[in-house]
Amino acid sequence: MEEVCLNSEPVFDMVDEYEGDGEGEGDCSAMEHDDETGSKHSKKEPPLPTIGLEFDSFDEAYDFYNIYAKEQGFGIRVSNSWFRTKKKERYRAKLSCSSAGFKKKSEANNPRPETRTGCPAMVVIRLVDSKRWRIVEVELEHNHQVSPQIKRFYKSHKKMILAARKARLPTEPVTEIHTIKLYRTAAMDAVSNGFSNVSEREGIHQPDHSKHLELKEGDAYAVYNFFCRMKLTNPNFFYLMDFDDDGPLKNVFWADARSRAAYGYFSDTVAIDTTCLTNKYELPLISFVGVNHHGQSVLLGCGFLGHKSVEYFVWIFRAWLKCMLGHQPQVIVTDQCKSLQIAVSEVFPKARHCFCLWYIMQRVPEKLGGLRGFEEIKRQLNKAVYNSLKIIEFETSWTEMIKKHGLGDNKWLQTLYEERKQWVPVYLKDTFFSGMIPIRENESLNAFFDGYVHKHTSFKEFVDKYDLALYRKHLKEATADVQSKNSSFELKTRCNFEVQLSKAYTKEIFDKFQSEVEGMYSCFNTRQVTANGPIITYIVKERVEIEGNEKEACFERS
Repeated sequence: MEEVCLNSEPVFDMVDEYEGDGEGEGDCSAMEHDDETGSKHSKKEPPLPTIGLEFDSFDEAYDFYNIYAKEQGFGIRVSNSWFRTKKKERYRAKLSCSSAGFKKKSEANNPRPETRTGCPAMVVIRLVDSKRWRIVEVELEHNHQVSPQIKRFYKSHKKMILAARKARLPTEPVTEIHTIKLYRTAAMDAVSNGFSNVSEREGIHQPDHSKHLELKEGDAYAVYNFFCRMKLTNPNFFYLMDFDDDGPLKNVFWADARSRAAYGYFSDTVAIDTTCLTNKYELPLISFVGVNHHGQSVLLGCGFLGHKSVEYFVWIFRAWLKCMLGHQPQVIVTDQCKSLQIAVSEVFPKARHCFCLWYIMQRVPEKLGGLRGFEEIKRQLNKAVYNSLKIIEFETSWTEMIKKHGLGDNKWLQTLYEERKQWVPVYLKDTFFSGMIPIRENESLNAFFDGYVHKHTSFKEFVDKYDLALYRKHLKEATADVQSKNSSFELKTRCNFEVQLSKAYTKEIFDKFQSEVEGMYSCFNTRQVTANGPIITYIVKERVEIEGNEKEACFERS
């Protein structure tokens, strides 16, 4: 696996390969260019030509140097080529600045003025492994002035622009899937493959395209523009890309400046939303979501996952953790997925890993709907999960349900029971969820991008809607801020702490706090049981009403 941190502009190869001419000055197919209206795409400088960079073809190597030359303000040409006599196959070439060498003296009466300066700038590329071209020599310095501000069109650039315009007007609908590629060094290939001899690469690895991001027509260009635009407008924007040894893109992660700042305040509990992966959407989106000071969901980063496996989950979790400077959350909430469990335990060993109760209960009809007496099973299951106030009550209700309906061999229920301490509310009273996870029967959960992502959302469609989704979320937060500042709270007790917290909490959080204050009136017989430094544990008895009957319940509070 190749991990590439890109906090500047990525390099993409987004369109079809083309046939170059004999001297390699063929049409370029991967570039940023002036469009027909004269406007320019925002861009930064491409990577410098470096010894060891490899390419899949001669034309790709030529295109790379041509794009670099256009950005620097000079043209290029193939000054020398070496061919094998028998096969007439090019195996080495020298790509020089268009000002390299000198023209032969002309005997014409009015010869053209000399434009060449004997410029030494060049790269030499060589064929390796009968397939790939590698840069083996580089000279970047020119003996004449070069500047991207000099609006001069060289022959190599002209062909590049014509090719781009031609690519925008296809004669037939394009249905193939494109792959984003990164120019890689031979050293990186050797390390990632575990081979010290780079020439032994041929045939040792065949890419599995089922584990790559499949970007359809227009998707790659949209993702490319999205990252470029975000980096220009959002200086603290972070993104990380994961490429296969052979080039195709496997995973992508990003987080904007607001998400990174928000995590500094709301890092207690983080939910990892894999709804798109679980429901097999066309968009393999994964989101990291927290809860802000109004109880609203806040985005803490997101990405695209090429495959639902432990390896891929580990990569994107580490990318997120790297973005957040290694600060782990206290609680992580995920779907009940074995790959997720393994990845979370590996990357976040100190966090409390819990399963989302709502996700589990949503699967009840799918997993148990075909059983005889399903409605009664569902009723007893809900009673055990939602109404148990003590662990013994849950254990008793669960056991009765299993025995009554003969469900001892049901593997899904067996797994739920084995992992009960990670999802059943009665086992999670000591876990702070920030109000993020529904724990009551009538509560529901909405994904962060609900209303913006559907079953067939494409990459292009999503990045177009991304800004709109975040804008509306931020507007909702700003509105709640104003309302909280202008609200006057009606106090329900004479307790000083209620007055104090009415000045500290937002309106939404204070309303929840007041409901807890009202619940205090039903509590009685509070007794201290342990004291461990600043942590004091009490047993509190409370009268609660369940199904019309009043009963007592005991809770431990620290």
